[in-house]
Amino acid sequence: MSYPIQVRNKELSLSVSIGISTNVLCEDIEFNSKLIETLISQADTAMYHAKKQGGNTFCFNTPDQNFEIERHYQLEQELKGALERNEFSIVYQPLVNLGNKNIVAVEALLRWHNKELGTVSPFEFIPLLEEIGLIIPVGKYVLRSACAQMKNWQEAGVFLERVAVNVSPIQFKNPHFVKDLQDILEETQLEAAYLELEVTEGTILNIKDSFKTLLALQNLGVKVSIDDFGTGYSSLSYLKQLPIDTLKIDKSFISDLDADGKIIVNTIINMGKNLKFKVIAEGIELEEQLKYLKQQKCNEGQGYFFSKPVSGNMITDLYIQYNGIEQHVLK
Repeated sequence: MSYPIQVRNKELSLSVSIGISTNVLCEDIEFNSKLIETLISQADTAMYHAKKQGGNTFCFNTPDQNFEIERHYQLEQELKGALERNEFSIVYQPLVNLGNKNIVAVEALLRWHNKELGTVSPFEFIPLLEEIGLIIPVGKYVLRSACAQMKNWQEAGVFLERVAVNVSPIQFKNPHFVKDLQDILEETQLEAAYLELEVTEGTILNIKDSFKTLLALQNLGVKVSIDDFGTGYSSLSYLKQLPIDTLKIDKSFISDLDADGKIIVNTIINMGKNLKFKVIAEGIELEEQLKYLKQQKCNEGQGYFFSKPVSGNMITDLYIQYNGIEQHVLK
C-alpha cells in the first residue's frame, strides 16, 4: 500500500492503519455471528488506536483498549442525562492576595457525581461534554450557578472582587455566548464587574473572531483572564492588543521552580505587570513557592497551600479565617 498509485496521470500516496483482534479461536468455540461481530469490533478499536499513534501503522487489540472504549461509551450515555438529573455541582477554590493573604476571589469548578460511575474526574468528562455537544447547556449551568452564588455571598456580607469561571473554546465561539451571558447576569442580578471568564490561549488563537467577542465582553463589563498562560501559542505581539485583565501562570511552571522555571515565571510576572495585567499563579502547594512568588510581587495565588476546592458555604468560613472578619459582622 505504500507504493504510489497512478490515477488519471496523477500520483497518489496512501497510508494504512490496521487494527488486529487477538482473540484466539479454538476448535470448541462456536463460530457464530456474535463472535464475528466481537472480532470486528475489537479490530476496529485497535485500528482507532493505530490512528491515534499517527496512522500508517498497525496495532493489536488489548483488554485495556476494550475497557477504554466501553468506559467512553458508558460516560457518554450517563452524561446525556446528567444535567436533568442534577448530578452536576460547583465547588470554589479561593484566590488569595499574596501581599496580605486575604481571599479576594474564587474560581468556580464543575464536578460530576453519577450513581453508576461515582465521582468522575473533570479531566475525563469535560472533553467528552465538548465532544458530544453538551458543553453549551452545561456551561450555562456553571455560569448561572456561579453568578447566583456570588450574589448570595454579597447579600451575606462576603464581598469578593470576582468569581472566575472557565469557558470552553466551543462556548466562546458560540454566536449566542455574549447574549446568553448577559441574560444570566440580568437573571441573577449580579453586576458584570464581579464576573471573570477564564479562556485558554488556544481559544483566542483566531485573533479576529476572538477580538470581537472579547470587546463585547469588555463593553458588558465582564473581566477576562488567560488561563494556563505560557502553555499555548499566543503571539506576544497581539497580547497587548487584547482587551483582557489577567494572566494566570500555568501550574506546571509553579511546580517546577528550578533555575530555568524561575526565569520563566519571573518573565511572565514582569511582562504582565508592564502590560498592566493582574498576574495570578495557580498550583501553589509549598511555602517555598509562595515565598518566591511574593518576592517577585506576583499579585495573587491559588492552590492547595491555601485551600482545596470547597462548597459555597465553606467559602464563607475561609473568608472569615483569611480576611480576619468577625463572624457576627456577616449577615
